[in-house]
Amino acid sequence: MSIHEECGVFGIIAPTPCDVARISYYGLYALQHRGQESAGIVVNDDGVFVSHKDLGLVSEVFSNEILSDLPQSTMAVAHTRYGTTGGTNRNNCQPIEVNHQKGRMALAHNGNLSNSAELRSTLELSGAIFHTTSDTETIAYIITRERLCTASIEDAVSQAMHAFDGAYSLVVMSPQKLICVRDPHGFRPLCYGKTADGTYVVASESCAVKAVGAEVIRDVEPGEILVFTKTGVTSRREHCRKQEPTPCIFEYIYFARPDSIIDGISVHASRVKAGKILAQTHPVQADLVIGAPDSGLDAALGFSQESGIPYGIGLIKNKYIGRTFISPGQGARIDGVKIKLAAVEESIAGKRVVLVDDSIVRGNTMGRVVKLLRDAGAKEVHVRISSPPFLHPCYYGTDIDSEEHLIACKHSVSEICRIIGADSLGYFPIQKLSAITGSRHFCSACFSGDYPTAVPTDTRKDRFEQRLSDKKK
Repeated sequence: MSIHEECGVFGIIAPTPCDVARISYYGLYALQHRGQESAGIVVNDDGVFVSHKDLGLVSEVFSNEILSDLPQSTMAVAHTRYGTTGGTNRNNCQPIEVNHQKGRMALAHNGNLSNSAELRSTLELSGAIFHTTSDTETIAYIITRERLCTASIEDAVSQAMHAFDGAYSLVVMSPQKLICVRDPHGFRPLCYGKTADGTYVVASESCAVKAVGAEVIRDVEPGEILVFTKTGVTSRREHCRKQEPTPCIFEYIYFARPDSIIDGISVHASRVKAGKILAQTHPVQADLVIGAPDSGLDAALGFSQESGIPYGIGLIKNKYIGRTFISPGQGARIDGVKIKLAAVEESIAGKRVVLVDDSIVRGNTMGRVVKLLRDAGAKEVHVRISSPPFLHPCYYGTDIDSEEHLIACKHSVSEICRIIGADSLGYFPIQKLSAITGSRHFCSACFSGDYPTAVPTDTRKDRFEQRLSDKKK
C-alpha cells in the first residue's frame, strides 16, 4: 500500500486542428492512477510549442481557463508523473521541451533507465548542462545528439535506443511527427488507438485510449517504433526481438487500472486469478473477504469466489485526498490512515475477516489497517497479499525501496504477521506468478532478484536534492 505508481504518457495527432489539449486532459485523467506529483501538456501549434506544466493532480494543474488558452492544433503530448529518478519540483515536470539546431522536440517518458547515471556522467563530462534531475532529460539529450546527424527524428530515436538500458515507453513530438517507442524488454505498457474521424492517440494504458472515444488498435510491441504523420502510421521494428520481452508483472498486480488490457491480457482477470490462487495456497476459516481499496478489490473478489467465503465492503477509501493532503504532525494525535480509510463496522463487527491487499513494503501501513479493523470489531484479521514478498529494489521505474527498508528482507513471514498484528499472513507464491498472466515472460526482479539487465553500479537518485550536511553523513 506504500508503493507509488509509475508515470502516464499520452499523445495525439489529428487530421485537422481540434482541441487536442482538452482531449489530452481527459487522457491524463484516465491515467491519474499512474502518477500524482505533476502533470503537463505540450501543444504543437504549427511548429510552435505551447505548454502548461505544474505540480499537482491533473484536475489541480488544469482548469477550464487554462485548457481554453491552449491553441487548437493537430498534435499534443502529455504526461502525469510520479518521480522515481529526480525530486518533486517544477523543473522535473514533463513533457520535456528541447530546442535544437534542427528544430524542436517534446518528450514524455514512463520508466527508468538502469544506466542513467553512467549516461548522464558521460554527457556532463562532454559539456552538457542539465536543468533537471530526471533521467528523461538524459534521454532527450541523447535523442537530440543523434538528431543532429540523422535524416529524421525517427532515425534519431532508433540510434539513441542503442545507448539505453532499462525501461522506457516514450512519446516524442517534433514539429511534424508524433513518435512512440517501447523498450526492447517491454517493461512498461504502451498502446495506441484511432477515433472515427481518423485521430490517432497513444497512451500508457488502453483505459485512456477508450476514455477519449478511440478504439484500441493494439499494444506497441517491445522494441517497436511507431511514426505518426498526417498521412497515417508506419512501424519500425529494427529493435524488436533483440531481447526477450519481460513486461513488469507488477503492472498486473497493482499499477495498471483494472479495466486496462496490457499485451492482450486483462488486468482485472489477472487480479481475480491471483486471488483465487491465494485462496488455494493459503486457505483460512473466515466469515468475510474484503479488499484494500482500490488495488486489492479484484484479488479479494477472486479469493471469495474460490474459497466460498462471502465478499463484502469492509474498508472505504477517501477518494478526495490528493497530493495536497497534509499529513498529521507528530504533535497531532491523528492517524493519517483513519483519514484516508474508514472501516464499515456493520460489515466487520464480530466477524473473522480476510483482508486482501497487493503488497507489504515496510509494514507500517498494513499494521495500522489491521488495527483499524480490530477497532471496528473484527474478531480475527487474516491478511492475504496478492504478490510475493519484496526482497530486492527495482531499477526500472517502480519505487521499491532499498533492501534495508523492506520488511521481508529482515523478518520471516511469521514475524511480519506478528509485527502487523494479524492472526495469519499469506503471500502469493512466487513459483505461480506465471499463472497470473498465462505467460512465463515477465520481470519479477523485485521478488526474485533476477534482473533482465545489468544492475546499475550508481543507484543514487537524489544527489542533486541532498543538502551538503546530508552528503557528509
